Amino acid sequence: MKEERTIVAVLGGGAAGFFGAIACAEANPKLRVLLLEKTGKLLSKVRISGGGRCNVTHAADTPAQLVQHYPRGARQLKEPFRQFGAPDTVRWFESRGVPLKTEPDGRMFPTTDSSETIAQCLLEAARRAGVEILLQTTAERIEPLTGGGFRLVLSGPRVLAPELAVARVLVATGGAPKSAQYDWLRQLGHAVQEPVPSLFTFNVPDSPLRELPGVSVARARVRVAGEKLEYEGPVLVTHWGVSGPAVLKLSAWGARRLHELNYQSTTLINWVPDFTEDTLRQHLQEHRGPHGRKIVVSNPLFGLPQRLWRTLAEQAGIGAETRWNELPAKLQNRLIEALLRTALPMRGKTTYKDEFVTCGGISLGEINMQTMESRLVPGLHFAGEVLDVDGITGGFNFQAAWTTGHLAGRAMSQAG
Repeated sequence: MKEERTIVAVLGGGAAGFFGAIACAEANPKLRVLLLEKTGKLLSKVRISGGGRCNVTHAADTPAQLVQHYPRGARQLKEPFRQFGAPDTVRWFESRGVPLKTEPDGRMFPTTDSSETIAQCLLEAARRAGVEILLQTTAERIEPLTGGGFRLVLSGPRVLAPELAVARVLVATGGAPKSAQYDWLRQLGHAVQEPVPSLFTFNVPDSPLRELPGVSVARARVRVAGEKLEYEGPVLVTHWGVSGPAVLKLSAWGARRLHELNYQSTTLINWVPDFTEDTLRQHLQEHRGPHGRKIVVSNPLFGLPQRLWRTLAEQAGIGAETRWNELPAKLQNRLIEALLRTALPMRGKTTYKDEFVTCGGISLGEINMQTMESRLVPGLHFAGEVLDVDGITGGFNFQAAWTTGHLAGRAMSQAG
């Protein structure tokens, strides 16, 4: 009589779920690994990430370098990154025929510049490892059994049976925007850090820059007035406000505080972060001498785009024909203020493309971070954004998914 294979279930067909399922199946071929995805699509976020190029990870050789980029979970991720970090991710994909390349800012992409390369690599690795994929199948409840293992209560148009008995479960269902969406996990006794959005752009409906969509500055410092929140990097002016890496990363570090403020605050942009007020005033004074006959609004300084410079000068009250040697001290002071502290009233936020990231999720204090197993429910594992872990842009959220998925999968492989 054929012996029944031990079943483990992975909930979620995203990056963390696939990595966990593959790691588990490769480590123990005797197991029957089922991957359940509630929609009809697999690896959706992988496919849209990085503008369709998939920012797989970030060039960081050590855990200490990596953890600097996680507003939530940095301390707890240090040991997991020692076990499976960015160099391990690079080797994992390269060993499966997908070499990665590093861009000047440290982001790493497949050399094909196509996210489909990553998606197909994961699908093929899962197929080779024998992972069984069940689409349009939702686990409504996870019920621990007295003798160990779990009963999954299933729903969906393709469900073969309403219940499934499994030895272990990996929850890799991603982040959720509403607190109630975590209730099925709260029923298991787990605490949830309330979810709030991370990685978003700032809406500024009354922006003095609203006529400049598409204008970008390679380096500016963005700050939230009255708060200890600031970030330096590229800034992009949009139809609805401001975006770019500096804004997105600031939104991640300030996710909880900005939520408390109901996304109503004043954003201050310093377009010349290398200058203080005194050094900027001195620089402009020295500029006036040899360039006195030049019209101020037509001759941008500091490498700023012409349209941005003109708008800042006009906001300072400088006329279209005013020359440097005619510029009153009062208007020069206003220009200095605009360059150092352009004030933009933030009135809401916009999700960055479709790359939704949440701050919040399952509390890390309840997780063994070396195995990603629940400290409350033996045999229950978590990976990816369902955890209270999130990184800034640059490949860090995917790296957390690969790492936590890999560790969970390897630990689950001990089930049979």
